[in-house]
Amino acid sequence: MRCSGGPRRPWPPEPRDPMAALRVLTFTSLFPSEARPRHGIFVENRLQHLRRDCDVDSRVIAPVPWFPFTAAAFGSYARFAATPRSAVRAEGLQVSYPRYLMLPRLGVARQPDSMARAAWPDVQALLDGGWRPELIDAHYLYPDGVAAGLLARRLDMPFVMTARGTDVNVIAQQPGPGRRIIEAAGRAAAVIAVSQPLKDKLVALGVEPGKVQVLRNGVDLAVFRLEDRSAARLALGLPDAGPIAACVGNLVPEKGQALAIDALCELPDVRLVIVGDGPLRSELAAQVARRGVAGRVDFRPVMPQRELSRLYAAADVLLLTSEREGWPNVVLEAMACGTPVVAFDVGAVREMVTGDAVGRVVVPRETGALTRAIAGMLATPVSREAIRAHAAQYDWTSISRGQWALFTRFAGAARGASLVAA
Repeated sequence: MRCSGGPRRPWPPEPRDPMAALRVLTFTSLFPSEARPRHGIFVENRLQHLRRDCDVDSRVIAPVPWFPFTAAAFGSYARFAATPRSAVRAEGLQVSYPRYLMLPRLGVARQPDSMARAAWPDVQALLDGGWRPELIDAHYLYPDGVAAGLLARRLDMPFVMTARGTDVNVIAQQPGPGRRIIEAAGRAAAVIAVSQPLKDKLVALGVEPGKVQVLRNGVDLAVFRLEDRSAARLALGLPDAGPIAACVGNLVPEKGQALAIDALCELPDVRLVIVGDGPLRSELAAQVARRGVAGRVDFRPVMPQRELSRLYAAADVLLLTSEREGWPNVVLEAMACGTPVVAFDVGAVREMVTGDAVGRVVVPRETGALTRAIAGMLATPVSREAIRAHAAQYDWTSISRGQWALFTRFAGAARGASLVAA
């Protein structure tokens, strides 16, 4: 077994002894599909980089809430129903999407049990096919991580949980789910936090400090890259003249796009592009009309990564207006395209935005402070090359090495020693 940490291995990979690969089962409801192409894409990116850099043989089980109707009128629930039962993703990654019963609010306490029960036939199918994982890698603590703990106990194997933001900031604060998260963390081989603030909160909740390791998300510099601004704007149908701000995220209350719209009222020369889908779409559109800025706000649906990279390149600044975050990937993505960031002081923002050359951290969380920060950023000359270089320090190779060291410590150390001895 190895983790090169060097150049990516070619695909298809060179022939090798399959027993030399560490078998990892990724378990998470945060995973993209044909029906939801951007959902949990950061988990897929992390896994694909691990597979390219290290000898990892992986499968994915990504449970999806059961819903019977695919009609567009049912919104996000229709996308649950439209999700395929199984798929082969990029580079041959095999994914199954079992359906589990999710009862909003009333069923929250039993969601981990429902998820684990629904996933077991898929686990059994892997076992029957001769593929037995050595470790379960779970993303999102509840219900996913707790469910993975139930499966790991049944399989008598180690599991690792990754905390990503809302699972710690919101769900873990609730008595029932919080108790189950702490219990699962106690049984887990390790808990990964994608930022130092998340680790601090986990420790404050009662997770053993030595069990929590910070492994941040990286950014794919091959996807998110520098591009001529005028050409990017032309490709997206945006005007070449005047400053453009971008907001990228689900249209839900906690993402705070309403504050960006309010700030626009005091920035008469700025155009705002809002990218995302969600239940607040009509409410935000009504706010735009009410505030008299309809001619300067563009709503765009969720974009594939290559088109999103072009939007970052077209923009003069990315706005992060969230109430809470873990490790907001959009910040690094924008910086990799040479675009500075204005963000409220949430999650790991201060770990990313470390000076005025790359962005502004906004305090307090109110429209006036946001407006002043945007104006200040737009008035500051920036080097897009320097901003990209700042983002480049968050490379995927180091993250892959960290995962490899952790996984082999608990799952592959003994076998690895025997292979070396042989």
